[in-house]
Amino acid sequence: MEILGLDQLHYYVPTVRNLKARMIKKDVIIYGGTPAGITAAVQLARAGYSVAIAEFSQQIGGMTASGLGATDLGAEEAVGGLAKEFYQEIAYYYQKEKQWNFEPKAAQYVFHKWVKEHNIPVYYRQHLEKVCKINGEITEIMMEDSSRYQANIFIDCSYEGDLLAKAGISYYVGREANATYKEIYNGIQFGAPHHKFEKWIDPYKVEGDAKSGLLPGITENDPALLGYQGQGDHRIQAYNFRICLTNDPQNRLPFPKPVHYYAEQYQLLLRYIHSGIWDVMKLHTMLPNRKSDLNNFGAFSTDYIGMNYDWPAGSYERREEIFQKHVNYNLGLLYFLANDEQVPVNIRREVAEWGLPEDEFMETGHWPPQLYIREARRMISDYVMTDHNCLGQSTVHDSIGLASYHMDSHNCRRVVIDGRCVNEGDVQVPTAPFSISYRSIRPRSSECTNLLVPVCLSSSHIAYGAIRMEPVFMILGQSAGLAAILALKNKVGVQAVRYNELRTELLRYGQVLDWSEEIEDDPIKRMESTFGK
Repeated sequence: MEILGLDQLHYYVPTVRNLKARMIKKDVIIYGGTPAGITAAVQLARAGYSVAIAEFSQQIGGMTASGLGATDLGAEEAVGGLAKEFYQEIAYYYQKEKQWNFEPKAAQYVFHKWVKEHNIPVYYRQHLEKVCKINGEITEIMMEDSSRYQANIFIDCSYEGDLLAKAGISYYVGREANATYKEIYNGIQFGAPHHKFEKWIDPYKVEGDAKSGLLPGITENDPALLGYQGQGDHRIQAYNFRICLTNDPQNRLPFPKPVHYYAEQYQLLLRYIHSGIWDVMKLHTMLPNRKSDLNNFGAFSTDYIGMNYDWPAGSYERREEIFQKHVNYNLGLLYFLANDEQVPVNIRREVAEWGLPEDEFMETGHWPPQLYIREARRMISDYVMTDHNCLGQSTVHDSIGLASYHMDSHNCRRVVIDGRCVNEGDVQVPTAPFSISYRSIRPRSSECTNLLVPVCLSSSHIAYGAIRMEPVFMILGQSAGLAAILALKNKVGVQAVRYNELRTELLRYGQVLDWSEEIEDDPIKRMESTFGK
């Protein structure tokens, strides 16, 4: 079946240079219309400052508006400010008192409503090409289509950290060694209890014959490359699409066959199914109106393990290649499970009960347009968030919000060990809510004095696994907006913003900055933590 619009599903389509290049001048320019970018812009607009968003793609809202409707919440009481307001808007949309799970179109509705209400201009298909700096300050950013943006403060809210990189800010890609920050959950990780092969699965095209080659999806077969527990490397956790599905026959479109479909990609999965394990679609969280948010689960699912290493620092053209491979892999997986006669008939029937919702993502063939960039670049600043923060072993004195999800890294590679298939990199470690440092969202003063980075903040790989959730990005975006306001008001660089003054403003606007067991247990103290005493 052909679905109209899938041919419009791209990460990158080059723009044409415009000889009459537009010049946008604002108090603050935000690069990236992610949830962080939107909350930063709303905060600035409400305070009376001029702001514009330059968005790489053709839509705003990032993952929140692109299929991630099953909110990675952690502790409900840790969510304050505009993030809390967003979920209140979602509840109002559904005429409920409380609603944390939602359809993509509901999130799109709220974000577009906010942008319209606050007269925030959004410029789409803005592909960053150059950053101009003078004496440690960004003066202007220029786009592929020749558009130019000037401001006193810039905020990088992209998932990739492209602005910080082009501004010459220090960053890291991959997993640091445990030894780097004296952590215990960073680097290479074997032996995870979750998302592993539950049975011995032969990795070779011809079972038992190593000379026949590896099945697709297995990236390494050299014992010398396995490394050791806690060793640092260049690898990052897997990406996927958070796929919005429906089992409503009146709204369901059958899974179309991808243009580049290779059933061979799923032979490892088929072997796993024939071993007696069927869990690919187990993490299938229901949303309103008979829709779901399908995420990765188990040893072989929607995560395209090991196929994203070039994304963080890759060219736009290279990212487009990776994007299309992820589309073909994820869509092909669903088509394979619903249609291939090698798949047991009961599984085919189960999967075929689901399809793409006709009332979502109409412009991109009912498929979510945003690839789930779970991590890319991470800034290195004066303060690096580590697993010490997540585990409560270190606390910060300049909190700008709380993270409350567990330390979570998806698998980073699939390898062969002693003749069997093994996933490596999964980490899931419980944490209590913990504070995020203001110093982690602004660069070193020696590198730039007018840039804030609330998404690709200064964090180790594993600490980022607890921070990188969409509600937290909304929190950090708003806090970055408030820091920008104080920098503008006091005519200082972002490093010179006085934290006591920032803290007062954060509490005034409802951010939750501190956590204790007393707050968790006492509703009055929860209220005081949210709104100030």
